[in-house]
Amino acid sequence: MRVTTERARCVGSGQCALLSPEVFDQDDDGLVTVLREEPAEELREQVLQAADLCPSRTIRVRD
Repeated sequence: MRVTTERARCVGSGQCALLSPEVFDQDDDGLVTVLREEPAEELREQVLQAADLCPSRTIRVRD
């Protein structure tokens, strides 16, 4: 699994960092940052939920 984001679209809701703090964080401006571009398989459900709940559809998950 590979995780990418489109930071220019991020609205800073922070749902991703709350749902999967091992993979996502927010910078000083509140925008998403990816901590692990290739997270462990055990984090898949959290990452997919974060992507699904992202209001700006910024998160992309590829297998």
